Amino acid sequence: MFKVGVIGAGQMGNGIAHVIALGGHTVLLSDISTERAVEALSIIRHNLERQVNRQLITEAAMNGAIERISVAKTLADMKDADLVIEAATEKEAVKSAIFHELCETLKPEALLATNTSSISITRLAAATDRPDKFIGMHFMNPVPVMKLVEVIRGIATSEETYKTAREFVANLGKDVAVSEDFPAFIVNRILMPMLNEAIYTLYEGVGSVEAIDKALKLGANHPMGPLQLADFIGLDTCLAIMQVLYEGLADSKYRPCPLLVKYVEAGWIGRKVGRGFYDYSTDEPTPTR
Repeated sequence: MFKVGVIGAGQMGNGIAHVIALGGHTVLLSDISTERAVEALSIIRHNLERQVNRQLITEAAMNGAIERISVAKTLADMKDADLVIEAATEKEAVKSAIFHELCETLKPEALLATNTSSISITRLAAATDRPDKFIGMHFMNPVPVMKLVEVIRGIATSEETYKTAREFVANLGKDVAVSEDFPAFIVNRILMPMLNEAIYTLYEGVGSVEAIDKALKLGANHPMGPLQLADFIGLDTCLAIMQVLYEGLADSKYRPCPLLVKYVEAGWIGRKVGRGFYDYSTDEPTPTR
């Protein structure tokens, strides 16, 4: 079993900590705000209880997972970790700074992974002292529910690191899709332009929020509409990924919709703040446009 550090206690980080602890590994959960990391423990407990209530896991499995997770107050507390997974905000400068600080105390043989959904694995690896031990592990949201993890090798990632990462992910009960290290990898290379086009469809007045989401749910058999999904992911994250695609591939088809930019500028970034393309302050979410 591994001792695993998870950096970032938000929606993705706490989900990653959840599944890794459930897989039998010890987890050290860290965040720039220790209070947020402590709050994440309550969220993880709540989500585990939901799994017990749905008879997806046993109460004993839940209790074991909870016991295996603790809060790391500093990155230095992860010095003995076998693997550290970074799940911080989708900003390259932030991620690189985290890895630089982490590598100052992390044991030499430890592996590093990033949960980035779009940023170059090769560039992030170059900000560390161990590019050969660096890999992309892109978990899908919500992590306890979604079966897929994209595994992405950087140009310097060793075969041993790649094999260990694949085995680790498989032992969590997840399926692996291997992607080459190009902007946004596989899932978001396909998904984000679709969401961006849905926002353009709204921006150009082709349809309302309600009509666009209904059209894709009923017309394409999607489980949720694209604007609803964008809110769920976070419009700030959608914009960040579209910018990576636009800048990395230099193709105008990836230009972020101006309406997406405006919503992010307004702070209307989706469900996590209660307002995006829908207002979540009411019992039934209502369109904001």
